[in-house]
Amino acid sequence: MAQTDNKRFFESLSGAGKAIAVLTSGGDAQGMNAAVRAVVRMGIYVGAKVYFVHEGYQGMVDGGDNIKEATWESVSSMLQMGGTVIGSARCKDFRMHEGRLKAAHNLVKRGITNLCVIGGDGSLTGANLFREEWSGLLAELVEQGLIDEEASQKYSALHIVGMVGSIDNDFCGTDMTIGTDSALHRIIEVVDAIMTTAQSHQRTFVLEVMGRHCGYLALVSALACGADWVLIPEMPPEDGWEEKMCQKLSAKRAGMKRLNIIIVAEGAIDRNNQPITSEHVKNLVVQCLGFDTRVTILGHVQRGGTPSAFDRILASRMGVEAVLALLETTANTPACVVSLCGNQSVRLPLMECVQMTQQVQKAMDEKRFEEAVQLRGRSFENNLKTYKLLAHRKPESELPHSNFNVAVLNVGAPAAGMNAAVRSAVRVGISEGHKMFAVSDGFEGFYKGQIKEIKWADVGGWTGQGGSLLGTKRTLPAKHIDKIAEQMRKYNINALLVIGGFEALECLLQLYEARSSYEEFCIPLCMLPATISNNVPGTNLSIGADTALNAIVETCDRIKQSASGTKHRVFIIETMGGYCGYLASVGGLASGADAAYIFEEPFDIKDLQSNVEHLTEKMKTSIQRGLILRNENSNENYTTDFIYQLYSEEGRGVFDCRKNVLGHMQQGGAPSPFDRNFGTKIAAKAMQWISRKLNESCVCCAGRVFANTEDSACLLGMRRRALVFQPVVQLRDETDFVHRIPKEQWWLKLRPLMKILAKYKTSYDVSDSGQLEHVVLNRPKESEAMAAI
Repeated sequence: MAQTDNKRFFESLSGAGKAIAVLTSGGDAQGMNAAVRAVVRMGIYVGAKVYFVHEGYQGMVDGGDNIKEATWESVSSMLQMGGTVIGSARCKDFRMHEGRLKAAHNLVKRGITNLCVIGGDGSLTGANLFREEWSGLLAELVEQGLIDEEASQKYSALHIVGMVGSIDNDFCGTDMTIGTDSALHRIIEVVDAIMTTAQSHQRTFVLEVMGRHCGYLALVSALACGADWVLIPEMPPEDGWEEKMCQKLSAKRAGMKRLNIIIVAEGAIDRNNQPITSEHVKNLVVQCLGFDTRVTILGHVQRGGTPSAFDRILASRMGVEAVLALLETTANTPACVVSLCGNQSVRLPLMECVQMTQQVQKAMDEKRFEEAVQLRGRSFENNLKTYKLLAHRKPESELPHSNFNVAVLNVGAPAAGMNAAVRSAVRVGISEGHKMFAVSDGFEGFYKGQIKEIKWADVGGWTGQGGSLLGTKRTLPAKHIDKIAEQMRKYNINALLVIGGFEALECLLQLYEARSSYEEFCIPLCMLPATISNNVPGTNLSIGADTALNAIVETCDRIKQSASGTKHRVFIIETMGGYCGYLASVGGLASGADAAYIFEEPFDIKDLQSNVEHLTEKMKTSIQRGLILRNENSNENYTTDFIYQLYSEEGRGVFDCRKNVLGHMQQGGAPSPFDRNFGTKIAAKAMQWISRKLNESCVCCAGRVFANTEDSACLLGMRRRALVFQPVVQLRDETDFVHRIPKEQWWLKLRPLMKILAKYKTSYDVSDSGQLEHVVLNRPKESEAMAAI
């Protein structure tokens, strides 16, 4: 492992002489193919032999053609496919000692001592047992004369790394499992479609989603669509829930709402561990309220379809990390699972995760439901708290009364998920006892007085709507600071929540600087990053970026498919992002691009020529399509047209070219499940911060709040594993204001992955890899970054 200035690079890490087998086991999940592709290509890249094990453990037991050596080309066009192309099967034989003996023999015959297993807790437990028995199995094979003593010594240790592929997200130790985000996409697509027909006929719909032992899909989809009621196994409803649910549905109809949505996890139970079925819920609504009610069971639709951008990136990162883990492992290293904590890949002992996962079911069986929720992790726990906070409005008599007025507004370009954030902020603010005000058209509307009080019911149904329903403009406050201060006095605004992109950061800095002249701005100021460009300093992710990524990836899939069956073709695609290359780079990783040109990584004509030559070599194999992404401001001279013409000319006779400018389609559409939930969660957290700051602030005799410290003007962002409030003045030094990007950007570390998976020789910083951590029940308080999804 090469090492420079405390950084570690993998150039000297070699897989020569090693053999890795990859298999998928248990239920299929979207993204498994992306993980298989990453393992195969990373393994071959470092010089190892990589084998497919078809049909899971059954293929390992049966041997023969079920275990085949993989090639670089054999995983082409696999990234966008759902399910698992190498097959998965439940295997009774592997549960028996004889079956595992056959499997060991089949692996040793091929020199395989490294196993990458993609599956659920049952599959990973089986792999660990296999590892523990390995030396005994080899001794038996020697005894039976099936292998010699030399082979037994040579292949004496079996190394296991797991990746969790499960749409249920039911594995403790990771914030997200491969397939969960894609399953949420399927659910939300159905819910959005059902809402239109339900509204037309004033119907109630009961939706049953998967989750026999885990309510994650039900809970997060309920949060993402604003469902009226949700039933999950980890937290059964209190006795008498039937009456409370019917009262709530009736109150919604009385409030002129034309539809009701109830989401039921297939494993939902009551306090006595008795099942609550979707049919039972339907009958209850019909009998008690007489509402026209329908049941929709989503079933295996949730497992199908193409993987989302998030799942492709997650699986690709995990696949590469799994190979690194196998190459670094020793005979004494315990079997590990590659997990996601916040925005970082981590390695955890496999059996620690499995044991905690099993404790959840045990807690539910023993009716220790609060403990079951805690064992699921802080992410799950916070999702549940947020849902309860937003879905169930307390009576006026039970609400605290704060006497504070809080205004919320959008600034900059629209981003999908903004409306979910506004809804969350308004409802949490009302729950905290504040009077909430909505400002239309950003600071332009502010100085014009386009301010009005906004109530709980006013934001109903906002979660799934794209764009900005409040309206948003790029106008900065500095030119109109007098009029804005006047409006602040007029409405007695005591705190401000600004939701937007880079302009929102500039706005907060201008308001902070205006404090010396205007005491109206000496109040808690909070910003939530919301921009498809993901170019705001102080945060790894912004509201709207995931929706834009999915739009890019879906379009790239279609564009590549358009060349199916034709001659060799290369597509040049231009993405948005200003000077920030996030969409081009991460979109390139998710869509299997050959290169992505960005401003942050300067390139010249030699680099372009090198890329053309690289593609020419690839086109001489069975690979027929190439994909090049270019960020819109990556270079003022090497434009999309220039690159298109260069590739067309230099590739003449080998491939032809097409170009596409994706434009504002990246900004439109309904928000993805991630953006809905990320926006919802961080807005709720921001409002709770505002409430704390208001309560800590001095209040003068005129009733005005006075807060003038640096930490009273903050951006709430996700940093690695945590959601963090950061004073905006401290972010100045981290910002390139000329190009409107952060000076350091975490996703640049992902670019080598795209290059490696496209067969380019490159350097890869693995400083964050290699440490085996331990499962912790109570993570740090702020560590809920992936709770969104």
